[in-house]
Amino acid sequence: MSGYRFSEIGIEEAIERLYEGTPFKAHEDCSFTTEKGSETVCGSEMFLEGVDFDLVYFPLKHLGYKCVIAATTFLYSRMAWPRTLSISMGISSKLDYDHIKDIWEGIVTAAKEHGYEKVSLGLAPSKNGLSIGIGVCGERKADDISKRPEPQSKDLLCVSGSLGAAYLGLRVLEKGKEDFEKTGKEPDLNNYKMIVGSYLKPELSPYVLKNLEESGITPSSGIVVKHGLADACMRISRSTGLGVKVYADRIPFEGNSFSLGKTLDIDPISAAMNGGNDYRLLFTVPIMQMEKLRHDFQTFDIIGHLAQSNVGCVLVTPEGVELPMKAQGWKNEE
Repeated sequence: MSGYRFSEIGIEEAIERLYEGTPFKAHEDCSFTTEKGSETVCGSEMFLEGVDFDLVYFPLKHLGYKCVIAATTFLYSRMAWPRTLSISMGISSKLDYDHIKDIWEGIVTAAKEHGYEKVSLGLAPSKNGLSIGIGVCGERKADDISKRPEPQSKDLLCVSGSLGAAYLGLRVLEKGKEDFEKTGKEPDLNNYKMIVGSYLKPELSPYVLKNLEESGITPSSGIVVKHGLADACMRISRSTGLGVKVYADRIPFEGNSFSLGKTLDIDPISAAMNGGNDYRLLFTVPIMQMEKLRHDFQTFDIIGHLAQSNVGCVLVTPEGVELPMKAQGWKNEE
């Protein structure tokens, strides 16, 4: 045995090492080219009870919906149109048919919204709580492949919605659960509907690819913000070979994120950088398309840009100080 611990090398470095000596490449898209010149893009997600969700406060229909959105966001980040969806569930004895039916209804709702053509389902017993595995396949059109520009320094960094709200929403739900266990009183979440909703039922427009196509905007790269903005930026840096600059005062937040953050003693910027569960699209777009992007995609926020590789990944404060990004799962995490 090598004696390495995940806490020492990080998940990302561990993946790199596991691929060593195999004929496969780490972090490579699972895609292949069809006879018509388009590409089939495949991805997967796994949600585990007690790790990714808590059934005490997570509505089952929302859970099914969120699982599909999580996997679909990956396809959109790769400019791939959804085609097929496969679901596998490990079901514990505490759940009956009606519970699974609720999850399935959420799955079907999301699948219909995003135009999946076929959906498969597999069920199996589980001794360790509910688990949901999602596999998706989509099609990246030949025209989209040929139009995709090479990422360049100064390409704009654009995000599809607010960040950090999902993590704050999770903390609100966890606090409500703790208070209920102590007092037996149901928590009042009326003032936090938007924040809690960001965690329980993330939004994803089914028209993203269509709108990009009609506007003639082709991102040079794309990724999903699911483990925090810092992690997403570091992944973009790794895939493009370039640096990334994010400006703290450009990061979009939900309206009451700062007041709630003060109540929970959580910095909203830290929640955005490292909180997770946002499931937002993060695209890089050539700077020459900035005006068109601003005009046609007002739901996207420009939060930074790519930079020379020696810059690394940095968060720029309003005072102009550049702070190196760190993220869970990466070797530079202290």
